[in-house]
Amino acid sequence: MRKLKITFDEIQNNEAVKTYIRRADESLIALGYTEHSFPHVKKVAQLASEILLTLGYDERQAELARIAGYLHDIGNVVNRIDHAQSGAVMAFRILDKMGADPEDIATIITAIGNHDESTAFPVNPVAAALILADKTDVRYTRVRNRDFASFDIHDRVNYSVKKSEVHIEKDSHIELRLEIDTEMCAVMDYFEIFLNRMILCRKAAERLGLEFWLWINGQRLI
Repeated sequence: MRKLKITFDEIQNNEAVKTYIRRADESLIALGYTEHSFPHVKKVAQLASEILLTLGYDERQAELARIAGYLHDIGNVVNRIDHAQSGAVMAFRILDKMGADPEDIATIITAIGNHDESTAFPVNPVAAALILADKTDVRYTRVRNRDFASFDIHDRVNYSVKKSEVHIEKDSHIELRLEIDTEMCAVMDYFEIFLNRMILCRKAAERLGLEFWLWINGQRLI
């Protein structure tokens, strides 16, 4: 059987993939997590691809990053714990059934299996791009709880981010620029819950030959 170069459009239009993304997010709603549905995975897919293209990687590598970004959270349909590994196994089954090339499958599932900060490492450029795209998606629209009185620290931190931008400077750095409402959340609260993510972003940037910079309210903190 001839192995195919699976495209992002094929993955995005796959009904099983749509179901797993939707049902995974339903589980996270029940658990009280921020949005992990189509807005998140589409944003991650686009940015992961953009990072590699900006840095001069070829179109195929960028498309594999886009596919990995779109599939990266499907493992939440199994359980939030170890969702990266569950998602990698699920992605393998989906891609293999679609007749995808084993080299492409290996790259995609490696990236998915290495995106969660508890076990992640930027083992290849696609994994590094996925990490950066995923961990920099901080925005108030991901908060689903509208009862301010019941906000926990994760709600406060995400809801406080009124503007979030990622800029890539080839051969130099990738930077996350945030504007935070400090009446809603202190800058130290951000570091309390996101420090491990920022450390992982720095490792991912280094894998791509870049520095990682974090700016909050006009001040560079990393």
